[in-house]
Amino acid sequence: MSTSEVLPQGAGYGVVIGIGLFFSAFMVGLTAMQSRYTGVSPTESEEFSSASRSVKPGLIASGIVSAWTWAATLLQSSAVAYRYGISGPWWYAAGATVQVLLFAQLAAKLKLNAPYAHTWLEIVAARWGTTAHLFFMFFGLATNLIVSSMLVLGGSATVTSLTGMSTIAACFLIPLGVAIYVVVGGMRSTLLCDYTHTTVLFAIILTFMFTVYATSGYIGSISRMHHLLGEVSKISPVAGNAGGSYLTLRSKNGLIFGVINLVGNFATVFEDQAYWQRAIASRPSTTVKAYLIGGLAWFAVPFAFSTTLGLAAVAFSAVPAANSPSQDPLSSNFIPMLAPLSQNAISEGLPASLAAATLLGKSGAAALLIVLFLAVTSATSAELIAVSSILTYDVYVRYINPKATEQQILRMSHAGVAIFALVMGIAGVIFYYIGVSMGWLYTFMGVILGSAVCPIALCITWKKANKVGCILGSLIGFSAGIIAWLVTTSALNRKVINVTTSGGDYEMLAGNLASIGVGAIISTTTSLIWPDDYDFASARAINNRGAAVASRNVDDELEEPEVEKKGLDVSALSATNETQIDPELDPVGLNKAFKFAARASIVLTLVLIILIPLPLFFAQTIYSVTGFSVWVIVGIIWTFLSAVAVVIYPLWESRAALRLISRGMIMDIFSPGSGKFVAPSSMKKPVE
Repeated sequence: MSTSEVLPQGAGYGVVIGIGLFFSAFMVGLTAMQSRYTGVSPTESEEFSSASRSVKPGLIASGIVSAWTWAATLLQSSAVAYRYGISGPWWYAAGATVQVLLFAQLAAKLKLNAPYAHTWLEIVAARWGTTAHLFFMFFGLATNLIVSSMLVLGGSATVTSLTGMSTIAACFLIPLGVAIYVVVGGMRSTLLCDYTHTTVLFAIILTFMFTVYATSGYIGSISRMHHLLGEVSKISPVAGNAGGSYLTLRSKNGLIFGVINLVGNFATVFEDQAYWQRAIASRPSTTVKAYLIGGLAWFAVPFAFSTTLGLAAVAFSAVPAANSPSQDPLSSNFIPMLAPLSQNAISEGLPASLAAATLLGKSGAAALLIVLFLAVTSATSAELIAVSSILTYDVYVRYINPKATEQQILRMSHAGVAIFALVMGIAGVIFYYIGVSMGWLYTFMGVILGSAVCPIALCITWKKANKVGCILGSLIGFSAGIIAWLVTTSALNRKVINVTTSGGDYEMLAGNLASIGVGAIISTTTSLIWPDDYDFASARAINNRGAAVASRNVDDELEEPEVEKKGLDVSALSATNETQIDPELDPVGLNKAFKFAARASIVLTLVLIILIPLPLFFAQTIYSVTGFSVWVIVGIIWTFLSAVAVVIYPLWESRAALRLISRGMIMDIFSPGSGKFVAPSSMKKPVE
């Protein structure tokens, strides 16, 4: 069936423009309510860029899930499920979850070593100076550009495939509505919008899951799905899978994709200001908790979605169409409901949209269109405010107007959002015209970005990190990744190098591994041979507004807890003026949080990447109906628990603010003007 006939073209414009403007108006109204009834207003640069560093863990976790749910999350995860079977959802979800879990360590170190920084690049500048700052800014902005291009490419390709809407129009209209509410509401508005999107996302994922595995007349049960996948394995066995089956984790190409996914996503988390922005906005005492909850909750999104629609797209190849002369999938007269897709269609992420349209017709296509649009706009909002912060604090304030006033900084933040919204549209159009798909870009990002992952992590967390070694590691790793990618492409494709030949599994694997591996080896080795001895005092002084800024000799090494305990000594707090340091920035407590983050994230990473998938890979197990039932049921339970963590929990922790808003609205109804929030004289910050 042709996806362009599923929904009329007007539906595409209606979703992109109508829903975009609706959410913009909704968020503008919500921002106005917050300002009136809670005292929170984005008219200050700190509130605009970092939500006054006071956001609670549930909302941060919800924001992490939303920001990490790109169009690629839903489309590419379904594409790898279509290609490799059940191993695809696992490797996609696990390979992109561990970075968020491990990032909890960086978030803890950020609060310890640079609690008032606006961007991770400010820390690089404070520690290593202008040269390193400009060098790593290239990687930071390149990450934002590639991520944004993937968002626009994936979103526009899906809107076009479902409605026939102009791809060029979609590339520019998608960022437009988002830019409006980001400019008006800033970081807190972005997080509230993330929460709304996350709620809708989980509702639609659960709808698709229960339709496919419980109520659909085409599939309708786990055992029926198992049977259909077995039939398709006979028709077109999966190369590299045990028995050619879709029902096994023994998938050679699935494992290769898992490694590429793992490497590439380290770059897009560790180098993307959007994730640092959420750590900056979080309350110091709950930052680690937020990232661990967010990472585990996000796992359910690609895993459940692709286990549902990705596998459904495969199964429909064994379901007879209404006009099929034969009911036997192995018969030459058999006509399937969904014909096998081309590699280009798979790379564009079409298995999910085709499965949704086949499953529920126009309503399925509309539901997928809405959830994809919300995913794209939510992640887009994160990228817009992330790049706005870099342009404001790392370009404008640092190099153009160091003495900028509050209003000048705020105007630059607004301009940064508008500028990058335009850049996103232009980048999407450029990649579209040169024939680069979302799938190609997704596997390629680690080749050019991976080399800076380890140097950046070392800069933020390790006192011994060597400046020259980390810069050289990033530069040489970048070159090694490009060379390995091109050489492998040439060797495996008879010296033919183009977009098609360079996008193969082995080509991308070579480039990804060379980039991150060489960068990590050089930066770590040079730092061990010629160690720095940085105390992070200059990093702690970044934007420090009257809090204690004296050098606090809080040792960065976890092996020396005695020194850490001295970090809260009188000497560490002596240079205070009238103000007192935030008790949540207690170095001892933050070091404990770092240790917990390290233990928890490493254990969870080992479980997700090693202990569960590899034994099943080497065992060459092909799941029976029982095994596959456990697989699907665990996915459903995980999805429910994730929904509780990022939909219900944020409401519970914000109950005081919700009561305050409700009381103010009621007072305004019965006595106009009486509900406006008035902060008590003793209150130092507005209620969140």
